[in-house]
Amino acid sequence: MKYHLLPKTDLNISALCLGTMTFGEQNSEADAHEQLDYAVAAGINFIDTAEMYPVPGKAETQGLTESYVGSWLAKQNRDKIILASKISGPNRGMDWIRGGPQLNREQIHAACDASLKRLQTDYIDLYQLHWPARHVPMFGQSYYDPKQEPAHTPDFTEQLEALNELVQAGKVRHIGLSNETPWGVMEACHVAQTQSLPRIATIQNVFNLINRQFENGLVETCHRQDVGLLAYSPLAFGLLSGKYFDNPQAAGRMTRFSNFGARYLKPAVPGAIEAYVKLARAHGLSPAQMALAWVSSRWYVASNIIGATTMAQLKENIGSLDIVITPELDAAIEAIHKQSPNPAN
Repeated sequence: MKYHLLPKTDLNISALCLGTMTFGEQNSEADAHEQLDYAVAAGINFIDTAEMYPVPGKAETQGLTESYVGSWLAKQNRDKIILASKISGPNRGMDWIRGGPQLNREQIHAACDASLKRLQTDYIDLYQLHWPARHVPMFGQSYYDPKQEPAHTPDFTEQLEALNELVQAGKVRHIGLSNETPWGVMEACHVAQTQSLPRIATIQNVFNLINRQFENGLVETCHRQDVGLLAYSPLAFGLLSGKYFDNPQAAGRMTRFSNFGARYLKPAVPGAIEAYVKLARAHGLSPAQMALAWVSSRWYVASNIIGATTMAQLKENIGSLDIVITPELDAAIEAIHKQSPNPAN
């Protein structure tokens, strides 16, 4: 396992992070513990979860993921695990979370305390805003529309002041953003610097072979601001594994949940998936491992968040670290990208 020290922090995170959003929906508590045990034995020290998990979000399962992680964490050497979680933002429904989640001071404190209780720990190493309080295009949306801006949006000053209180209380060690834009990263960094508030260490955004939007503006922003990318959905909900290419009705998130993964239902996606799957196989590689290895090989990726519903998938995903993206293969990937740039943006 390779490790990356996040700039200006003491977090030395594994190159692969275990994502957990299937725990409590597709995976039982026993499944979750088996995955966590295997991941740690393989050298993964970085676990990512969120208060809204599992996904798809619903009232009857909300918080189960953190609870499953917590029942496992209680039996571990806490100092050896780097634990990340996220507070839900507004504008996505989910009124069962605090009567409608907001990113104001009161709710940031309440959300963190509830997560700590479920996780059975005194502190969270990396606490992230799951998505912005303001309107931004995300989760399949492509264009910014100022008309969709909420009437009241807590600004970064209010959010960072509340997060600073958590840091000062010892409940949170470092903070991060998720599903953010270049403007959001710059504004958060500016507020932190000018008002002596905690700097953001990471951004957790979608990044995979069919959605490389991060490269268009965020890559420079994050490089200059020393913000590490935690790449989520590196297999595009399993599409880049090739299983749906081989069998459109294969078991998985895209077939189990109706109207799920809007960003991956766009018309140019199937052609790009076919091209990447065939390229991997032409090189004697598993499509999943090629897709994961490519993400891990990018210089701006601090950690690649993998997820699995079976142990076989988890073992294959972790095995991607042994795959080398040669210059020839990288050039072939770029050729496909030029033919079909960001079809899932």
